[in-house]
Amino acid sequence: MTGVAVVGAQWGDEGKGKVVDWLSSRADVVVRFQGGHNAGHTLVIDGQVFKLSLLPSGIVRPGKVSILGNGVVIDPKALLEEIDRIAGQGIHVTPETLLVAENAAMIMPFHGALDRAREGAAGKEGRLGTTGRGIGPAYEDKVARRAVRICDLADPPVLADKIRRLAALHNPVLQAFGGDPLDPDAVTRDLTALADRILPFATVVWERLDTYRRAGKRILFEGAQGAMLDVDHGTYPFVTSSNTIAGNAACGSGVGPGGIGYVLGITKAYTTRVGEGPFPTEQDNAIGRELGERGNEFGTVTRRPRRCGWFDAVMVRQALKTGGIDGIVLTKLDVLDGMTELKICTAYRHRGTEIHHLPASQSAQAEVEPVYDTVEGWQDSTKGARSWAQLPATAIKYIRRIEELIEAPVAILSTSPEREDTILVLDPFAN
Repeated sequence: MTGVAVVGAQWGDEGKGKVVDWLSSRADVVVRFQGGHNAGHTLVIDGQVFKLSLLPSGIVRPGKVSILGNGVVIDPKALLEEIDRIAGQGIHVTPETLLVAENAAMIMPFHGALDRAREGAAGKEGRLGTTGRGIGPAYEDKVARRAVRICDLADPPVLADKIRRLAALHNPVLQAFGGDPLDPDAVTRDLTALADRILPFATVVWERLDTYRRAGKRILFEGAQGAMLDVDHGTYPFVTSSNTIAGNAACGSGVGPGGIGYVLGITKAYTTRVGEGPFPTEQDNAIGRELGERGNEFGTVTRRPRRCGWFDAVMVRQALKTGGIDGIVLTKLDVLDGMTELKICTAYRHRGTEIHHLPASQSAQAEVEPVYDTVEGWQDSTKGARSWAQLPATAIKYIRRIEELIEAPVAILSTSPEREDTILVLDPFAN
């Protein structure tokens, strides 16, 4: 087995960064295949904290190759700022350690301006809860076949022409929202000034990945956000603008589906969500606040407080089915330490009928009510445990109940943000 995909199985923020970093010790190549710098991963390594938004988590591992695939939308300025920031922490990124797909679309200044203008004009009821960083508008331009791509940096006439066309299209919309139009010549100059730093990283990623695969290299595909933010399978329209499930790992990087042999889903031992949208098990009360404080639930990128609630087995099971997930990583079990009683959502009730999936209708998603199992908590600490023998029996019972409800095994258990506080049950890279 040469390819393992790691994806979120909730609404993102499940702890993928630590897991990808930990698994990258077994991998040769780490590939990010969708999203942009709206996503964030926090890595804690020997007490040092690394906050990544766009770079793959494997970038902090010596001797590994990190890749930004064609499915990622790249803000070139944000990419260089992140490279410079981690250089200050002793991680030096070079064209040998980071490859960027030459056919990846870029996020232009128009996109962020449009994103923020739309959210501002939508009002409280109409907001989607975006980060305002231009991800959605960038994907819109990509699908509409007018994106500015990494390869265009090497072709100044094409670059200037594309930016003029974007200005003609987007400036009237910005002005309609009360914003200021952007000068296409200034945008072109600013982007051209970055080209010499960006282009050395650009390459034919699909070809490099094919070479790695044929050589038997272990490839780790890293997703951003989570399955319930998938533009097709998530809580639409309160979703991101890309496919977050593992099926996009192939398309977003340029490998065939056969290049992915195992899909690992990441889920917290409870549930969180950032931004707007339905959240059946949300606890907008003292319990939710306690989970947020214990789990330090603030967005890596936005620092927005995350909404918190009980574990939703219905949602995670649905994510596993649509995403082809073979096993899960259960994170933040230690956050539940000391709680006398826990709840797990086992079904929803909608207009008097019990259902076992999250419906597609926006109205129905807002109306469903969780059906709970109540289970016993544990008083002993699980924080830092590195073997099953160190876990309280009641905690193990909680884990087994989750496995039963989601119909998948726990392959890895994470008991703190630290890299080594991990219990390996099944090695995704094992043949």
